[in-house]
Amino acid sequence: MKQKIYIIKIGGALIDDEKLLNEFLEQFSEISEKKILVHGGGKLATTLADKLGVEQKMINGRRITDKDTLDIVAMVYAGSINKNIVAKLQQKNCNAIGFSGADGNIIQAKKRNHPEIDFGFVGDIEKESINEKLLSEFINLDLIPVFSAITHDKKGNLLNTNADTIASVIAQALSGIYDVELLYCFDKEGVLGDVEDPKSVIPSVSEDEFSVLKREGKLHKGILPKLENALAAVKNNVNKVFLIKETQLKNHIENHHAGTEIYL
Repeated sequence: MKQKIYIIKIGGALIDDEKLLNEFLEQFSEISEKKILVHGGGKLATTLADKLGVEQKMINGRRITDKDTLDIVAMVYAGSINKNIVAKLQQKNCNAIGFSGADGNIIQAKKRNHPEIDFGFVGDIEKESINEKLLSEFINLDLIPVFSAITHDKKGNLLNTNADTIASVIAQALSGIYDVELLYCFDKEGVLGDVEDPKSVIPSVSEDEFSVLKREGKLHKGILPKLENALAAVKNNVNKVFLIKETQLKNHIENHHAGTEIYL
């Protein structure tokens, strides 16, 4: 029987709210099973870029990562945010260890090659990108890995990589070793039938239902990458995948009925 592991992804809105982040990390630290935390970036990188006069360019909601922007996101994501989260978890007697993908060659990405758009230093990954043997060794030492959204290409370059994708791909890579449950924790109760109504939670979404919701324009842009990565995880043998509100983590772990379950 495989050992249970939770892979939990948190986003920028939670990171930007110190009180909510502390409450979430308290709930996270109380999970007795094996666990991994993956975090996004928050507003700090944009704020720092403004202070330094580095113009930020976005196309279809995705950040163009030129060299100056890469320096900023690496400092903020893999540095300030990652180490602050690790320190807060240590305060809660949760023996965390912070990573970028370059550390231990644990996530090796490929620079995005888009036919029309130069995204700059942006990395794409798949489950073969993960050094799951080394990662499982850290987990077996009862360490709690905390991943930032920074990877590398084995050519001396750091790459900015979508944190939703990192969580999904780590879950896929570990699914042969562990009984994996992937949780996307964000500021909604789950997938909403009506984005204006927080009570309109859809309890489960299949691949076909996702296609219908997307076609009908019922999904806001922010949730699309989560759902696409959630479905990719389910297709690659991840046992359970949920989208839940970040304040509901403890309730979900104990009762398994918070948020929206994703299935094929």
